[in-house]
Amino acid sequence: MEGQIHSETKLILGLRNSEEPIFAMVYNTYKTKLYSFAWRFLKNKELSQEIVQETLISLWTSRHQLDPRYPLGPYLYTIARRLTLNALRNAATAGIAREKLWSDLNEAHNETEEAILLADLQEFTDQSVAKLPRQQQLVFKLSRYEGLNHDEIAAKLNISKNTVNNHLVEALKNLRQQFRESGISYSILIGWLLLK
Repeated sequence: MEGQIHSETKLILGLRNSEEPIFAMVYNTYKTKLYSFAWRFLKNKELSQEIVQETLISLWTSRHQLDPRYPLGPYLYTIARRLTLNALRNAATAGIAREKLWSDLNEAHNETEEAILLADLQEFTDQSVAKLPRQQQLVFKLSRYEGLNHDEIAAKLNISKNTVNNHLVEALKNLRQQFRESGISYSILIGWLLLK
């Protein structure tokens, strides 16, 4: 036991004197033990190896503060423990960040998908409206796009309110038929027109 203490004291004094062969000896003595310690918590080869490296680098950079009265092992395990806890904390934070990023990406994807769908629907509706007979097209646009009521359309086009109604009924019937033929639900058209 006394020989072990004497040997440990020699190691610490050698480190304090910046003796690289002593550091190599400490490295070889503790690397496997420190790796096993980190692995037990992290279950990750690369991270565990990083903990070993950082622990021993920390030992080397603070070698001048080492106290020969205290054993090296507990000192090294204290450093490794702190680094392992930091790695676990960072992994947990990264996991939360990864989940948030995934959620944001999905949300952005859904918004983009929705925007594309609306743009496609707009384009299809415009094409469908353009296929209507001229008067139906005019009445439909004044009603749905400009928000005019039947009386206002009748006055603007100098036609009867009844004629306006007939053109609208026919326009909607034609649009319903075009949407049915394309496989698009007519209720989507109505909902979309109500959003405009």
